[in-house]
Amino acid sequence: MGHVNGDKPPEVPAAVAGLDLQPLTSRKAPPKRRYRRCRSAPVQPADEGSQTSRPGNILKHLQPSFRIVAIFLAVYLGVGTLCFSVVGHHIKGKKTNAVLDAVYLSVVTMTTVGYGDLVPDSVFTKLMACAYVFLGMALVGLLLANAADYLVERQEMLLAKALLDVTEEGETKKVKYKCVTVVVILSVLVAVGISVLMWVENLSFVDAFYCACCTVSTLGYGDVSFTTTIGRIFAVFWIPAGTLCAAQFYLYIAELATEKKRKSLVKWVLTRKMTKLDLEAADFDGDGAVDAAEFVIFKMKELGKITSRDVELCLEEFEHLDVDQTGTLSTLDINLADLVIPQN
Repeated sequence: MGHVNGDKPPEVPAAVAGLDLQPLTSRKAPPKRRYRRCRSAPVQPADEGSQTSRPGNILKHLQPSFRIVAIFLAVYLGVGTLCFSVVGHHIKGKKTNAVLDAVYLSVVTMTTVGYGDLVPDSVFTKLMACAYVFLGMALVGLLLANAADYLVERQEMLLAKALLDVTEEGETKKVKYKCVTVVVILSVLVAVGISVLMWVENLSFVDAFYCACCTVSTLGYGDVSFTTTIGRIFAVFWIPAGTLCAAQFYLYIAELATEKKRKSLVKWVLTRKMTKLDLEAADFDGDGAVDAAEFVIFKMKELGKITSRDVELCLEEFEHLDVDQTGTLSTLDINLADLVIPQN
């Protein structure tokens, strides 16, 4: 790879391992945008004892798993059912079956619906219910954390696609499609709930609609609820499905709103006219010119995707790997780095 300043290696090898550092003005730009391929040294034959497998994605291990949340949810409901079954004689209200009532009470407590048709009636059960509801709120917080991480990861992916000039209208339509899909599913769940409340619980249409809306929104006034055995069996499955579907709808609405803000930010950053101050800020190596690598880093910093500290850490790692001090990385550097820095 040739250097801009003669044969002297650049002082700051900012992302030189993966980007073409030839001045942008020296290139003959074609009519349409080209995506340059990362240049690398020829691959040397691997030794028999060396590792040939590609490194795994560490983000997969860092991302929270909804499967773990589902396990916690099952354990939570199981423990709640067991506890409320044991102290069932200290629970007052309209009862049907001991185990069914315990599951039903656990579900309405976890989802914070809280109809009030079954309530603790002793000091011990009240204290137990307090502890149980706070554990349920912690579980809800874990779900919200997963949802927040999903939003952040989603925005990062969309932002990266926007920077690569990928069509954004398709992404917006996908989010709108998901919103419409969840609305349809939620409407079906509400309609099914209304039907069961009318035919099983013998409620009028208005009362059934009122109860269904109070349930999926976790409002739960308690004046109308499930009182029959069949109704509570249905409620054990319908209440979590309805409340989770409503939460998913709110999540997609938030995603749609944040995507609009993201598109505005990307448009502003990528279309904003670069000033002399911006040019000085983007000149990381202080040579009086901004190459492609420095421009990309500057734009990423402006978008808030990376910080100066992130760049410094990457440069430090590059310097450690560049054992022969040539300003570029090759398989020889990697092999030498393995000898200098033993892998754990």
